[in-house]
Amino acid sequence: MPTALAVRRSFTVLAVSALVSAGVVGVAEATPPGIPSADTAKTQLAALSVQPDGSSTGYSRDKFPHWSDQGNSCNTREVVLKRDGTNVRQDSSCAAVSGSWFSPYDGATWTAASDVDIDHVVPLAAAWRTGASSWTTAQRQAFANDLSAPQLIAVTDNVNQEKGDKSPDAWKPPAVGYWCTYAKMWTTVKYKYKLTVKSAEKTALTDMLNRC
Repeated sequence: MPTALAVRRSFTVLAVSALVSAGVVGVAEATPPGIPSADTAKTQLAALSVQPDGSSTGYSRDKFPHWSDQGNSCNTREVVLKRDGTNVRQDSSCAAVSGSWFSPYDGATWTAASDVDIDHVVPLAAAWRTGASSWTTAQRQAFANDLSAPQLIAVTDNVNQEKGDKSPDAWKPPAVGYWCTYAKMWTTVKYKYKLTVKSAEKTALTDMLNRC
């Protein structure tokens, strides 16, 4: 038996899909900064070191301090909610109390911030396995709160949870039309932080970039 939340979300997604098809939805799509062109992403991908993922031993989210203070009573999550949303209104503590958020991963729109997660495009655990285990805590904190690269994006919470710490060979956004952008974001973040890619991951990214 579906839960009330699941039913509500199903109707929301269907309604939004219908409105998008009709061309009458005027919501902003989350667009993180620093997304490269497809050609640049392909060049960056070719430069990445290809090797098997390392171990998850020792990994903890606590080793990547996240949602850091960004000033004006705001933390990183609240800054991204404001950036990626439409008509977002925040209270005196910077919490989003109204607005709408379009999730490009699945095409759904939400009007409650509680329905939205801030996804680390390259998950923290995936970063740990591909080079971040040797970083300092300060370096990991910078990675987890990076507002200058396309590493943070507001998306549907349960879609983010389904993604978990998977790389693109194991998980891709449900919206196939977003695969090109997702691959560009993933690749440039890995390039910026000199993280490695495994062979299957590189193949998946190459296929996605070829859709651009």
